[in-house]
Amino acid sequence: MKSKVASSNDKQLGGVTRRDFVKFCTGVAASMGLPLTVAPKMAEAITSPQRPPVIWLSGQECTGCVESLLRTNHPTIDSLIFDLISLEYSETLNAGAGHQAEHHRALSIEANKGKFILVVDGAIPVKDGGVYCQIAGKPVLDILNETAPLAAAVIAIGSCAAWGGVPAADPNPTGATPVHEILKDKGIPVVNIPGCPPNPYNFLSTVIHFVTFNKLPALDDKMRPKFAYARRIHENCERRPHFDAGRFAEEFGDEGHRKGYCLYKLGCKGPETFNNCSTLHFGDVSSTGCWPVGSGAPCFGCSEAGVGFNSPLFSKARVSFPTPPLQFTEAVPEKGSGAKSFAYGVAGAAVGATAVALANTRGKEED
Repeated sequence: MKSKVASSNDKQLGGVTRRDFVKFCTGVAASMGLPLTVAPKMAEAITSPQRPPVIWLSGQECTGCVESLLRTNHPTIDSLIFDLISLEYSETLNAGAGHQAEHHRALSIEANKGKFILVVDGAIPVKDGGVYCQIAGKPVLDILNETAPLAAAVIAIGSCAAWGGVPAADPNPTGATPVHEILKDKGIPVVNIPGCPPNPYNFLSTVIHFVTFNKLPALDDKMRPKFAYARRIHENCERRPHFDAGRFAEEFGDEGHRKGYCLYKLGCKGPETFNNCSTLHFGDVSSTGCWPVGSGAPCFGCSEAGVGFNSPLFSKARVSFPTPPLQFTEAVPEKGSGAKSFAYGVAGAAVGATAVALANTRGKEED
């Protein structure tokens, strides 16, 4: 006979087995660089009956960020909005519409002042008073300025919300502006989760961190979560060994392209784009290389301000750091190993010099 405790757990976890749930919490903790010992605390926060309310506003966007979120499996979208958070308002996922939806948004904000998480996708137009994007006859610019000061945290999801994205591309006729620029004079911090679309787990992990510890995860100087945006895509790319060895695809469909060679010469922006695309793939199918480079398409730097939607697609990226030595000298080398370490250093320097020379060819005529 099934115990009452087990039945209670099953009901609380929405039918997810306890083993799978603990694995999920452990995976989230690991992805954020947290000790695995926080998994129980994370599980307790997630299963709390007091689910964090979320207000989701949309500006100038394509709904790709929401579509990406709909495709998560750990948790699924229904588990997310019914078990983990309380999605109070989302133009894409609202059950109601029109005045009914707007009335509920106002009631929820009033009832949850200082407690709700405000999520914004899409850029915010500021030209001509923001008339180029309105919700219920009101500029989203005004709605954002009224709502953000009442939120416990503000998250800008997607490149459009994080740094302007497509709407802010030159000549930017509507004055499309990122969320953090709108709110900086109010002193309201904004967590940026750029990408077009971003990996949904970067967003979910950020929310779960806030729910668990009542604070945002560690952020870099661009207000991006360090657990997801601390390293360049190039550093962990599956094609990086080909870059180091000087093996490149010269054009789409050539022998190098078919063999999986590095896409640098085809305009891959991985060397100047910070994201975890190369280590956390899309669609829960990591083993099949479900990300642009894995499918043979160069990264175009969608998550990096000044790169995506700004730099020409097939121009060569700036290689900020050359290849490091194959082996670093030991802190306390063994006796008699000095010559060996020196040889490794010379070999590494040669490879690094090759990479620097390659980077310096950017902008020159291709071979």
